Amino acid sequence: MRLRVAAGGPAALKVLAAAGAAAAPVRLDWNDPLERPLAPLSPPWVPALELDSGTVLFSPNAICQFFFLARGEEPTDLTNQWLEWEATELQPAASAALYAQLVHGKKGLEAVEALGKLLAHIEQNLSRRGTAYLAGDTKSVADVVVWGTLFPVLQDETSLPTELQQLRMWFQSMTLSEACRKAADSVLMPRALLEFKSYLQKQPPPSLAMERATSNEPEVQPWPSNGPLWGSGNRHADPHWDQPSLQEEEGSERALTEEEITAAADAWAHGAAGLPKPWQPQKPVLPVEGMRNVLITSALPYVNNVPHLGNIIGCVLSADTFARYCRLRNWNTLYVCGTDEYGTATETKAVEEGLTPQEICNKYNAIHADIYRWFDISFDYFGRTTTPYQTMIAQDIFQRLLARGFLLQDTVEQLRCEDCQRFLADRFVEGTCPFCSYEEARGDQCDKCGKLINAVELKNPQCKLCKGVPVVKPTQHLFLDLPKLEERLEPWLEQSWATGDWTANARYITRSWIRDGLKPRCITRDLRWGTPVPLDGFRDKVFYVWFDAPIGYLSITANYTDQWERWWKNPQQVELYNFMAKDNVPFHSVIFPCSLLGAEDNYTLVNHLIATEYLNYEDGKFSKSRGVGVFGDMAKDTGIPADIWRFYLLYVRPEGQDSAFSWSDLMLKNNSELLNNLGNFINRAGMFVCKFFGGAVPNMILTLDDKRLLAHVTLELRQYHQLLEKVRIRDALRCILSISRHGNQYIQANEPWKRIKGDEKDRQRASTVTGIAVNMASMLAVLLQPYMPGVSLAIQEQLCIPPDCLVMSHNFTCTLPPGHRVGTVSPLFQKLENDQVEALRKHFGGGQPENLAVEPQAKQTPPASEPAPGDHQLIQELTEEVAKQGNHVRQLKANKAEKAQVDAEVARLLELKQQLALAEGKSPKGAVPKGKRKK
Repeated sequence: MRLRVAAGGPAALKVLAAAGAAAAPVRLDWNDPLERPLAPLSPPWVPALELDSGTVLFSPNAICQFFFLARGEEPTDLTNQWLEWEATELQPAASAALYAQLVHGKKGLEAVEALGKLLAHIEQNLSRRGTAYLAGDTKSVADVVVWGTLFPVLQDETSLPTELQQLRMWFQSMTLSEACRKAADSVLMPRALLEFKSYLQKQPPPSLAMERATSNEPEVQPWPSNGPLWGSGNRHADPHWDQPSLQEEEGSERALTEEEITAAADAWAHGAAGLPKPWQPQKPVLPVEGMRNVLITSALPYVNNVPHLGNIIGCVLSADTFARYCRLRNWNTLYVCGTDEYGTATETKAVEEGLTPQEICNKYNAIHADIYRWFDISFDYFGRTTTPYQTMIAQDIFQRLLARGFLLQDTVEQLRCEDCQRFLADRFVEGTCPFCSYEEARGDQCDKCGKLINAVELKNPQCKLCKGVPVVKPTQHLFLDLPKLEERLEPWLEQSWATGDWTANARYITRSWIRDGLKPRCITRDLRWGTPVPLDGFRDKVFYVWFDAPIGYLSITANYTDQWERWWKNPQQVELYNFMAKDNVPFHSVIFPCSLLGAEDNYTLVNHLIATEYLNYEDGKFSKSRGVGVFGDMAKDTGIPADIWRFYLLYVRPEGQDSAFSWSDLMLKNNSELLNNLGNFINRAGMFVCKFFGGAVPNMILTLDDKRLLAHVTLELRQYHQLLEKVRIRDALRCILSISRHGNQYIQANEPWKRIKGDEKDRQRASTVTGIAVNMASMLAVLLQPYMPGVSLAIQEQLCIPPDCLVMSHNFTCTLPPGHRVGTVSPLFQKLENDQVEALRKHFGGGQPENLAVEPQAKQTPPASEPAPGDHQLIQELTEEVAKQGNHVRQLKANKAEKAQVDAEVARLLELKQQLALAEGKSPKGAVPKGKRKK
């Protein structure tokens, strides 16, 4: 490996330190920064690593990661989060601080004021986790990268505030380590720094595209700063405080150039004429030559359950937000989804409910469709996989793979239940996990440790259908020859990663799958419910759901239009976005692409794979059986509008790490961000038009301050676009809130309600402020549409926004000109009261014991002395009886019945709960209500 670096360049520091820390065998070349770089697009002073294969890495963080990976140190979710934070938050601020030091000659605290909250973020994380290093008790690539970015700015340790004790200890430890010390001595030489300073003096000052603070909570400032901030608000009070976002403190804005102010004023003056013309596709939506054709899928939800909030944000809501944004950009967009209906999970649910698999599919497909309709998910088509098109397309792909030699036959040792006279699919068997000894592991995966399992590896296996003990017997199956397809997969992956937007976790999970070489993957199952295998000797089998299910995207599209191949066999014209939670990544990034590559039929492959982390519920996990968490069919019964659910789920969308739904935080964000910030501004802007100007937008004469506001709003608007184009949906939402915050500050500073009573000059000022404010509200209606379509529509109707203005632009223009009449203006949001929220918290809190909050995915194992679980029909009957009796008891208490009668019915309720606990295999002690103790 050949590593080329330029002395004096700050990026070289982290790369050399990482090479030393990982003991990487590199050949070091010092080069002149003016020399032609190895990578044509790489700027001067940026290092480049030429691998033995000829591939060149010129991202400093990627080079650092490569060194640690080559040493066998796998990145964790936490190290990936730190690297993302360093790249998006720390680097821009550190660049600004270094520029201030070297070019403007600033010293000490003054020079590093731009790092204020970023340093506090490191301090708080080190203190909270109680570890010596950023990602644990040992040094990782995250420590080297963050140190390398900070050291050029903080060489003089007097720059570090004394309050940040944990940060000081960490920084000193890193600086004294041999690898970091040698790197600093090599890179930061006086002569090299002079050359770098000379280079910087010829460059424009670094500009930070920042968001505004998004919380009205008290500010925590360990030391004074008016520079860019990591975030705002009391981090200990906010459950999402450690989610990175691009934010800055209110009142601290980057300086605007005269060109930016002039350009913003010119764009404003063009009015609606400066907007693109809205474009409506024909139905059905088909690719159009010369347009950007965007095909969006969200992971097909299993038909056998009701989706909870985490499922909804993980796929359909995230995809819907992006699809709505694409349509507003005039991109030709098709968004398809549907229920995944084949496989063991459906058969299992059918057995539980005493229905046929088809009846289960019909029942739950309707439930899913109703839920997504209520959440206002804008599918172009929501279908299902139990269709003739699914069989036709899946069998065609199979036959093509078979004809090209990409399938293998092999004998598999599989569990067979002699009592049921069938081989047991993975989900029809339970046993003890061979890895963590969890006693209720499934035959495909352990819910506790998360490891994938072969059913025959289970200890003490048990048939879930009859509770019998299965035996191991051989059976023939078909396998996708992934090792043979790997030579096609890897070049495609490199191209897709280079040209598309894959989330960091999607890239990492995919790399971890292919790092040690792929292995053949079984694609058939001994089931009755699935797509039949069209091959002699295997006609009693069906396709394994993870071969079959992604093909559902194609078959669902085929049910939408018989010209489906124009989307799915057209990679030259179509961009494909897949949305999912991270557990679905390998199937969309490895198995499904391999199937399509091997089929050799010009299939459209994913360009942008967007994976979220997990959304938890309060301090644990969602659990339908324990009544913990909000599920899709329950949300509308809370009385909270769908748009509020959409807003909050997108606000806490787990983009870089797991996040948590919190009732208190939902109340806080509704009351502060929606009611007091966004709703307050839009309502005031519209009300001023009605109250002071008879419902007609007044004349506007712009001052320099007004033009500065236009420029600031334009910066936020462009940041919104940059983030959404990268599918950073959560962060883009902050831009909307920031614009409304600008608007509130603008109204507050100019006080039009006072000026309207003054002289002609004051009345003109009130007129201008009101006109600009109502136009900001009009723009916000468009920006909000992907997030809160109902609220957006309400604003459109209140302000009578012309349909031609409902299109995205990169410029803030005057879409409501003087004389435009608005309609009736009314509040958009209602306050959530604490009593209301506490009642909902209790209602959805279930009976989750503390130990389940620690290991939320593991079910409680019944004590050995307790009876084994009974049949599902009995459990369902008892559940219904408990609910019925509970309602009866509540009615008696409400009617103030005799105490003896109430006590008798309570005793009956406790008896039923004990029977239910026994039937579920739990201790009947669990049926004793809170506050009561057995004597």
